[in-house]
Formats: sequence, structure tokens, C-alpha cells
Amino acid sequence: MIGKLSGRIDYKATDHVLLDVRGVGYVVHCSDRTLAALPGPGEAVALYTDMLVREDLLQLFGFPTLVEKEWHRLLTSVQGVGAKASLAILSALGPDGVGRAIALGDWNAIKAAKGVGPKIAQRVVAELKDKAPAVMSMGGQSAEVTEVIEDAPVPAAIAPGPRAPKPAPKPAANLQGDALSALSNLGYQPSEAAGAVAQALNEDPDLDMAGLIRAALRLLAPKE
Repeated sequence: MIGKLSGRIDYKATDHVLLDVRGVGYVVHCSDRTLAALPGPGEAVALYTDMLVREDLLQLFGFPTLVEKEWHRLLTSVQGVGAKASLAILSALGPDGVGRAIALGDWNAIKAAKGVGPKIAQRVVAELKDKAPAVMSMGGQSAEVTEVIEDAPVPAAIAPGPRAPKPAPKPAANLQGDALSALSNLGYQPSEAAGAVAQALNEDPDLDMAGLIRAALRLLAPKE
């Protein structure tokens, strides 16, 4: 099983890239979001990968973060959701958007993905809602991939060119994970904590950690 590839892009197509890994070319299918963010031909890149193996088919799918790869794995575990539908959902919402939609039970957001009907969208939410907190808490693992190829630094998949200094604010995935951990320590169930965190971020995406926890606690407070 191939779990990650680091190499240089030979070319980008409409639904995949050809990645040259020390002379061996790998066709890697990606979401529209990932493809749009990848650097151009000749640039170094690293992608987490998931392999689809069938009797008459062998395909690789690439993701810039472990969180996105895990969402792909879970989405394709839902009956009726194949790799194409999973990439369509990730293209439409991104991994953070998928987590929020599922945690909030917002199947209409899932349905917005190309080729995904209401029945499939409802099934995705129903089957993955209890699994959303674990994926959302993977914030610490969601850092973009960095590798070294022939002693040259390879930039992250979605950060072409020289890497800029990391911004001070934590990425949304890290905020979600830390907030979920804090609420869990306060005794809240993972599913209800995930729903509150997702709703709070949906209402105000600019919340910092303290503000996010306060907003989630207000949502979790018993209603009179």
C-alpha cells in the first residue's frame, strides 16, 4: 500500500497529476481544490495517498493533509459513495467544511457536491456523524506535508514556491481539535461537542481558541 509520495510534477490534468518520484511516474487523482492549489510542472510536491484496488482497476488518490485523506476514507465507506463522489464532496466543501456539515447534520451542504443526491447526502451525515469528532480532532496531524528529495526541500502540496513563515493564528483544524479536547475534558460527549464547535465556527470563522470554547459552551448550555 502506498501511503505517501514525494516528487516533482510532470503535468497536471483536469482530474489528476503525474508525479515523478525519482524517475517513476505515478498518476494521482486529486480533488479540484487540491489540483488548483498544486504548483506547476517541475515543482516539488508531497501528497498523502490512498490506493483503490479492484480486479480491473488500480488508482491512487492524493491529499495534502491526513485529515483530508481520512475524510476520503470515511466518505468512501458509505454505501453509494465512490471515490469520484468523495472527491466531489471534498472539492465542494474542503475537509473542514465536510467536518462541519456532518457535525451539524447539514446534508444540504453535502448535496451541493456535483453528482451527490439527497439520499446519499443524508446517508453520509447519518453514518459519519458519530465519527466526525475523531477526524476533526486530528488538527495536529493536518499540517501540510514536507519532504526532502535529493537534499532539496519539497514544499507542501498546497504551498508552492518557498514556504512563508507560519502565521500566528492556529489553522482551523487545530482550533477544532483543541476545542474538542477541552470540551471533552469538561465532560461533554464527542458528538455534541463537535456539533457545538462546528456551529460556533460556522457562525464566526474568526474566533480564536478562547472565543471558540466560550461560544461552544453557550451553545451547549441547557436551554430554559
